[in-house]
Amino acid sequence: MPSKIRGLTSNLHLISWNGRAPKYDIRDWSPEREKMGKGITLTIDDLKELKNALNELDELL
Repeated sequence: MPSKIRGLTSNLHLISWNGRAPKYDIRDWSPEREKMGKGITLTIDDLKELKNALNELDELL
């Protein structure tokens, strides 16, 4: 999901911390991956809800 904002690039990653269920993380990163910006973490259920909401929005346009 490349989208350059303030010299950072937005990325979508599937991550798992400490043996927990994996989550999707959308966050801005510097090209060298030394700095990161604010982001959002979504469970698979959250991501499905977002997808459904966006699909509905697309039907309205």
